[in-house]
Amino acid sequence: MQTTRNGRNSPRQRIRDAMDLKTPDRVPVMCQLSIGHMLLQLDVSPLEFWHDVNVFAEGLIKLREIYGFDGVLVSLHGHDPDWRNNIRSRSVVGGLEEIVWQNGERIRYLSDDLPQPLDQEIRYPVLSEFDQKELPATLAYIPVSQGLRFAIDSLHRFDVFRLIRSSIGGSYSVHGEITSPFDYFLDLFGYQEGLLGLLSEPDKCKGVLARFTALVKRLAVDMCDEGVDAIKVSSPFAGAGFISRDAYSEFVLPYESEVAQAVRAKGVHIYTHTCGAVSDRLELMFDAGVSGIECLDPPPLGDVELKDAKRRTGGRGFIKGNIDSVNTLLYGDAAKILTDARQRLEVGKEGGGFILSTACSVAPRVDRSKLQLLREAVDTWG
Repeated sequence: MQTTRNGRNSPRQRIRDAMDLKTPDRVPVMCQLSIGHMLLQLDVSPLEFWHDVNVFAEGLIKLREIYGFDGVLVSLHGHDPDWRNNIRSRSVVGGLEEIVWQNGERIRYLSDDLPQPLDQEIRYPVLSEFDQKELPATLAYIPVSQGLRFAIDSLHRFDVFRLIRSSIGGSYSVHGEITSPFDYFLDLFGYQEGLLGLLSEPDKCKGVLARFTALVKRLAVDMCDEGVDAIKVSSPFAGAGFISRDAYSEFVLPYESEVAQAVRAKGVHIYTHTCGAVSDRLELMFDAGVSGIECLDPPPLGDVELKDAKRRTGGRGFIKGNIDSVNTLLYGDAAKILTDARQRLEVGKEGGGFILSTACSVAPRVDRSKLQLLREAVDTWG
């Protein structure tokens, strides 16, 4: 067992114990931060933070230090080291940098949010006319949000993990991130065409999902070989607000299960991140074979109460959550945050298998001092 000099568990071992459903020396704390929040806390160029692997890695390490997290989540990987040479022109508009890339894309880099594609008309293929031979042979991008993709350089897919591990050694838990096959499916066809297609052409949808599953699985297995401690599956569109429980069982569960089994076979933990209401599919999420689940948004953002989730999942896997990132952390005062965190800790730490976290991403405008209260909470009551 890894220990620090004072004999207490190292942060990396602490999270490992929680993921192994053991009771660590204290409850670990580790939150997912929005890109906007990261940028507001760091004195870096939004353009460089998004594209430069060294700036991105250094930023993640600094944020871990600021908040006293027990681990680092690496949400982007595959940075192109030659990215600057791909710029056609650059300008500053309203204090924000705009880049025209060699491929013609024009993107504005915001100081408190994701990059914003400009003049982009997304033309989604029609599912009924789509030829599955057009599906990619490898995963060349991460579908970030609403047409925004992060390109994966095939020769530098995992440079960021090596940089972070060389800096923090084996002291802190390092988590990679992959995207659910269902997200790739929706990114390809668009939300409306994709969701309607589940009803009109389910077999064709399953063929596309199967292809993306094979690609995501290959990426995840290769990521395991980089020494990550866990992999998060980003699956935000699999909650009750988007698809029914039956549709989840048919179009999400089998494909995420295939990825989860491949990762677990490598001896690496894997957990699913699904936003919003998931109470009706809580047990199904563990049927995928994941070792943990993240978010569990409480009311009013979602419909999961932590005590009920702990009871129903019965030690099938670890839980990472479930502080309301909006009503508690963004709008609440220090007293509310500490009270909420203490309640979560008292419920979550019973029997082990719990990591304190915000349910979903920390919003851009959350004050730094508020988020630092979570480390204070685990040190006091965890």
